Amino acid sequence: MNMHKKTFYIAAFTLLGYLLQQLVHGIVEIWYIGRLTADFKHYSLGLSWSNWYVIHHILTVLLLAGGLWLGFYLGKRWWPCLYDEKGNRKPWN
Repeated sequence: MNMHKKTFYIAAFTLLGYLLQQLVHGIVEIWYIGRLTADFKHYSLGLSWSNWYVIHHILTVLLLAGGLWLGFYLGKRWWPCLYDEKGNRKPWN
């Protein structure tokens, strides 16, 4: 039973990491595309729209991997601190 609880806890943290990366991705994309459409010559850094399209896909994959990894890592990190079977709860050590 405890193994299922641990798996669910880590999966929930991984989902949280995914959702947070989606939020960051959306905020950054809306902000920067707004700048690009307002003054493309100034904010494009000398790149074309097709280059920005490729950059978008690369950063999307990196953000996705980073969000999933961070959620998984934090889930594994905080599980023993919150649900230690021996009763030794030391979250700040």
